[in-house]
Amino acid sequence: MAKVGFVVGSIRKNSFSGQLAKNVAELLPAGYEAQFIEIAHLPLYNQDYDENSPESYKTFRETVKAMDGIVFVTPEHNRSFPAALKNALDIGSRPYGQSVWNGKPALIISNSPGSLAGFGANHHLRQVLAFLNMPVVQQPEIYIGQVHELLGQDGKITNQSTIDLLKSGVNALVSLIEKFKA
Repeated sequence: MAKVGFVVGSIRKNSFSGQLAKNVAELLPAGYEAQFIEIAHLPLYNQDYDENSPESYKTFRETVKAMDGIVFVTPEHNRSFPAALKNALDIGSRPYGQSVWNGKPALIISNSPGSLAGFGANHHLRQVLAFLNMPVVQQPEIYIGQVHELLGQDGKITNQSTIDLLKSGVNALVSLIEKFKA
């Protein structure tokens, strides 16, 4: 069974990103298992911890390392992705030369209640993942604007074209995972 880690950039309870991630997880095909990787509890990255990491860092790194691919679902904060997500990326990339992100296929999904759909966050995250040597799904690029209008009271996506776009992204990630497993 292939494992796909879901990292949600928002740490807000009942966030749009979290709801969106749950919908995406349901689109994984048979033989793929979703695992949500929490980031809210991680202390701020400090290079002093590279030699003697907190237990939360160790557990986080081991969890990410066990994944076959990663789905990042993120809102946009000031034209970038949230600090909690950057912190998680930094923790996973250290100690130097031991990055758990290296070579791990990824899909980026950005969202916003506004019309720009997290475009800035998506592209900023894409830059960071390129530096971390993560092969990222290039097409489709997924930006979900007016996300609050696409989610029903139960948190389910109500718009079929949005579901189709997300399914296309999941299929592209699965293809990338299979390519890198071979």
